[in-house]
Amino acid sequence: MHRPASRYFVRHVPQLLLGVSMAALGPALALAQPVADPAQPTVLAPITLDAADLRTGTIDAPAAPYAGGQVSTQVRLGALGNRDAQSAPFRVTGFTEALIQDQQAISLGDLVSNDPSIRQDAPTFSERDSFFIRGFSVTNLDTLFDGLPYLANPRRSALEGIAQVDVLMGPTALANGGVGRVGGTINLVPKRAGDQALTQLTTSILSDSQVWTHLDVGRRFGTGGEWGLRANGSWRAGDSALDNNSVEVGVATLGLDYRGDRLRASLDASLSDQNLDAPTSLFNAALPGIDIPDAPDGKVNTANPFEYHDSSHRMIAGRLEYDIRPDTTIYAAAGASRYREDFLTSNYVIQDADGDALNTFGYNPQQIQGFSGEVGLRSQFMTGSVGHALSLSAARSVNENDRGRFNPRLLVFPENPTNIYDPVYLPDGSVDTTGLPRSGDLIPFADLTATSIAVSDTLSFDQDRLQLTIGGRYQTIRSRGFNTRPGIPEAPVGERNYLYEDEAFTPAVAASYRITDGLSVYANYVEALTEGQIAPTAAVNAGEIFPATVNRQREVGLKYDTGTVALGAALFEIRQPNGITDPATNVFSVGGQQRNRGLELSVAGEPMEGLRLLGGVTFLDATLVRTQDGAFDGKDAPGIPDTAVSLYAEYDTPGIRDLTLTGRLMHGGSTWYDQANTQKVDGWTRLDLGVRYAVARADGRDIQLRAQVENVLDENYWATSARGFLSTGAPRTYSVSASIRF
Repeated sequence: MHRPASRYFVRHVPQLLLGVSMAALGPALALAQPVADPAQPTVLAPITLDAADLRTGTIDAPAAPYAGGQVSTQVRLGALGNRDAQSAPFRVTGFTEALIQDQQAISLGDLVSNDPSIRQDAPTFSERDSFFIRGFSVTNLDTLFDGLPYLANPRRSALEGIAQVDVLMGPTALANGGVGRVGGTINLVPKRAGDQALTQLTTSILSDSQVWTHLDVGRRFGTGGEWGLRANGSWRAGDSALDNNSVEVGVATLGLDYRGDRLRASLDASLSDQNLDAPTSLFNAALPGIDIPDAPDGKVNTANPFEYHDSSHRMIAGRLEYDIRPDTTIYAAAGASRYREDFLTSNYVIQDADGDALNTFGYNPQQIQGFSGEVGLRSQFMTGSVGHALSLSAARSVNENDRGRFNPRLLVFPENPTNIYDPVYLPDGSVDTTGLPRSGDLIPFADLTATSIAVSDTLSFDQDRLQLTIGGRYQTIRSRGFNTRPGIPEAPVGERNYLYEDEAFTPAVAASYRITDGLSVYANYVEALTEGQIAPTAAVNAGEIFPATVNRQREVGLKYDTGTVALGAALFEIRQPNGITDPATNVFSVGGQQRNRGLELSVAGEPMEGLRLLGGVTFLDATLVRTQDGAFDGKDAPGIPDTAVSLYAEYDTPGIRDLTLTGRLMHGGSTWYDQANTQKVDGWTRLDLGVRYAVARADGRDIQLRAQVENVLDENYWATSARGFLSTGAPRTYSVSASIRF
């Protein structure tokens, strides 16, 4: 049933470093220079300038990494522009390209798991990434590409063309707008060509027999290197550590950029194909009331060998910015994407504590298209002794979903009794999809349009010691649904059967205060907008559309920067309204609420020469505050552990030069599977170990050798139990790679 993956080549983008004119600094240097004896040389204190701090644009290479090289000193906060990670009044992290390479991260989920407040919400061997951030669901559809929504792959983001992954914790309506993203926002920053020519070839072998080849090329052209090109191409294929599962993935990315004195521009394009045989399902579940059985061996696959999931993704995005003054930039950005998927997959429902289960099939090909655009202005200026960083923006994004002219619930596919420990497979040909639509022959199913205007100002007092950000975003939402299922007389196929329109203003206030040069405190109140809920079919008021709901966060935090180690602590509370149905009247209303309170402790940097640390621990209290008829008030929210740990470490061995040992410890506490808190899912701990060796050659062709083992102890565990679904963790897996720079 499998089709060979396309081979791909090329993408990724040029890197820029802004030069600062010393002529502009001449007066300041003259004032700062002391009167000295002409016979004696005068030694001036070093002057350090961060070019990005002097710019209101964002088209550039990522900022310099922090000590240790694993996180960046700056992140990109949408309409707010580039912000220093330590002074931003939010909890933010920018994972670097070096970390992506050193951890041999295949997908976004591999990388962001370095933060304990982010957990993968989909099985390793499925077709997608999906996350829980601060205890709230954030799908890969909500991942931003260079600040724009609905452009990144809505299922799984490849990292070959990505220079940095920025994470902004909590609701983010002010910075990025859009709908959802209550727990946080992930933004992919594309690669840019650096000033030095780059040609790097990486070849990897992953268990059981996957081969992965990745070529990365970067060049700058023009008399001053104003034109840049960064291209990435990779191909990965072979059997995974999961029984019967194989994968073929092709990725090609191309990034072009121009950097002039006042004008900068970029153009990014990418395409990727992912073909999977016997993928695991995201939707495995358990019956109410039973004891949740122990997780099976991570190698066991309940999917039939003939199941498949094939997908393709195409994307193009452009950005243009112009400095109308040295401290004022106008900009525009736009992009479009198309994702198609065809699949025949199954998911099981566990029937008892012995692991007996019932497998059912799913077939519902779809196409997802995204369109996004933004225009805006950023300006820095002074009014008296008060500094201002003003941001104005207008944005519009569209997400369209097309599906087939049939009712997937009425498809007559066989059910497959099985066992999660000892699967029973059907013979090939048991499921016939002949004549059913494919992803290229679909009609509109639903679309969502979000339009917004945002304004903010960051005021700086006392030589930037105190910074106060105030602003808000006014958003309008329009959501439509269309009937794609024959046999519904009141809504013929292709006609609209649902329309929702709403608007809301979401304010934000944030402040930070630098107590000492290294110690700062911050606080924020921010909101996120969620599309209005619809009363379910079983309710008396079925079909009633409710207004958009506002999710609110309050957060206070502390950041301490020693120069080589960045420590952080954040206390937060997020409240999300939920829908409930009154059992007496059978009336649906948005009267429920979930409240997540948490403490996050984080570390990044190099506390001593040769030792690098990244990660932390999160303590989370996720409570159902208001539930249907109060039945579960005060219960723990399902699927959210009270403790999560991620700690990654690297150690350069003193005895063997250029040899680095690596390790990562991940832990998730036990969770409840149901709202009544009667079905418990055990906690888990995973240990990864690795080694890296650098070979510096006289001809400049440096080589990096890497090897790592994930889940060294081969623990069997339920990695997630969120949203009523269960997914197993991956078994012990191996990977080795060699990178050479030409």
